[in-house]
Amino acid sequence: MFDRYEAGEQAVLVHVEFADENTKEDLLELQLLVSSAGVNAIDVVSGSRQAPHPRYFVGSGKAEEIANAVRTQQADIVIFNHSLSPSQERNLEALCKCRVLDRTGLILDIFAQRARTHEGKLQVELAQLRHISTRLIRGWTHLDKQKGGIGLRGPGESQLETDRRLLRARIKSILRRLEKVQKQREQGRRARIRAEIPTVSLVGYTNAGKSTLFNEMTNAAVYAADQLFATLDPTLRKIQLQDVGSAILADTVGFIRHLPHDLIAAFKATLQETQQANLLLHVVDYSDDQFRENIDQVNDVLQEIDADEIQQLVVCNKIDRMEGVDAKIDRNEEGVPVRVWLSAQQGVGVDLLLQAITECLSENMVRHCLSIPSSKSNLRGVFFEMNCISSESYSEEGNWLVDVCMEESDWLRLIKRVDENLESYVIKH
Repeated sequence: MFDRYEAGEQAVLVHVEFADENTKEDLLELQLLVSSAGVNAIDVVSGSRQAPHPRYFVGSGKAEEIANAVRTQQADIVIFNHSLSPSQERNLEALCKCRVLDRTGLILDIFAQRARTHEGKLQVELAQLRHISTRLIRGWTHLDKQKGGIGLRGPGESQLETDRRLLRARIKSILRRLEKVQKQREQGRRARIRAEIPTVSLVGYTNAGKSTLFNEMTNAAVYAADQLFATLDPTLRKIQLQDVGSAILADTVGFIRHLPHDLIAAFKATLQETQQANLLLHVVDYSDDQFRENIDQVNDVLQEIDADEIQQLVVCNKIDRMEGVDAKIDRNEEGVPVRVWLSAQQGVGVDLLLQAITECLSENMVRHCLSIPSSKSNLRGVFFEMNCISSESYSEEGNWLVDVCMEESDWLRLIKRVDENLESYVIKH
């Protein structure tokens, strides 16, 4: 669609240090992103500025230095560790005579490579189209206006207007299809809510080890690799927890500094697994020197998607890379688990994590042993539907002896709606 330079494998990276903390980026993270995209970084041009230059983002002298690096290294692409405006991108491309990509474009490219499911591909395409729509100006240099004359009379709109119209139509089409996917997910969530099955969602900075931990906890075979954004498509598996019963564990996309808003909007259906979870497992790579900044970045995104009020259990991962750190559970003053130290790669401490999850989900649980008369078989059926029966036997009188475990709110709801005499069946110890 666009008359632009094709991206290649050899890249010159550009990193600029700013005084403002909010605009700072990490050069090492850029190199990891580039590596994850399958691109070879052959040179790095760095500098410092007080504020971005309106024409080239960097100063004119630094822009010439970048262009010289491209010619000397015979690079195919320049990748900035920052967000560029459309005009800055075009000006740099004209100067360097090669494709220029900013941080947002690089992340979108990685997402496009990683998407596996139909939904994931739709979400990535939506984010890409929204990003491209701001960069359509003079995308076609050979067609400015459709010409008049015999055989050349057209609809009278410029190529740019045609592109914009086609983009708008495609975005509407994708949004309609994603709405169907969202409805299907919502039906699945409603079914889990009706069955009283709690959801535990893995969240964390990209490459913190979420998928490795997910595989260890569920014996799944989700793709896990030491690279950024190895997981894009959410995966759900059922796990069994002592005293709680069945629970759903969800593996979700990793977060990153200054995650593009287009991506957050596009992955709304996916992120709803996080928004509606009963418990968040915040996986942190504690061997990373910047783990505190990464925690803050994840909490910022959780706040942006209105998931910051959900109970969190911090999972301090990769203790195998740290000296003198053992698997353990840290508790607050009330004795509630707040942190679990483990190594997902080696499977050390995963049993402690399952114990901590059980305790967190059991905070509002009630356990009762009931003696249910044979005439109340419908009540026994309700407990089976709720999947809350721990054990069952028979008394000498022919009553069902049923051990149940459920949330306190569900117990109170049963008393009101099912049987007001429910408490009279409870065996007092």
